Amino acid sequence: MEIFWNTIARYNAATWRWQIVIVAAAVLLTLMLYRHPGKRVEQAMKLFLALLNVWIALVYYLVYGYERSYSNVMVLFWALMAVLWLYDLFAGTTHFRRTRRPGLLSMLLYLMPMIYPLFSLMRGLTFPMMTMPVMPCSVVVFTLGLMVAFTERINLFAVLYLGHWAFIGLAKVYFFGIPEDYLLAVSTIPALYLFFREYVRSDTNRNRKPDARVFNLLLTVICLVVGAFFMATLLPYLHPDLW
Repeated sequence: MEIFWNTIARYNAATWRWQIVIVAAAVLLTLMLYRHPGKRVEQAMKLFLALLNVWIALVYYLVYGYERSYSNVMVLFWALMAVLWLYDLFAGTTHFRRTRRPGLLSMLLYLMPMIYPLFSLMRGLTFPMMTMPVMPCSVVVFTLGLMVAFTERINLFAVLYLGHWAFIGLAKVYFFGIPEDYLLAVSTIPALYLFFREYVRSDTNRNRKPDARVFNLLLTVICLVVGAFFMATLLPYLHPDLW
């Protein structure tokens, strides 16, 4: 646990100015997608996401997280995500166009990178040993927010990849004392539900067992149960005096 938080402190102390620039670029590109959508803006956002994943792979894990025993695996994980967005930049499989999905969820996911440091401050942590906006889990929720708001055609590989990261992040709650990662897991559940619901609806002509309506009901129940479990396990951190 000490190594984990020390690497975070060194990363934040050395890169906080760059993190401000990255957050500003993310805000600007997102606003441009809303106000001036087009091919060039889409390409700029894909390039930004690729570079953002390269940043996490090389700067966060390789440079400042090298002391962690699993850092090499994480470098590969995030490098693959960067390759995915670079491929999409040229293949054009993802189109950042407004969807009919709930805008409130997108806004929550956009704001989550800012909620992370606030949650750390509420726990009594101080800079630089605290969560910040440009860290792996923050990048995941921001990417999910973009996909919820703009992606019409679902890239299941990207969704499963990001969802996998969200759920394995729960281990850090217990091993490294970082309950902030509950924010990622809980916010990811409704996003995954929407993605898989759209996937089922886009394939309604295919015979399946169970059928689409039953599958949607099962998906809803599973998401509610998992979400309730995460919220219940988060309560002791929010109200420790009650436990």
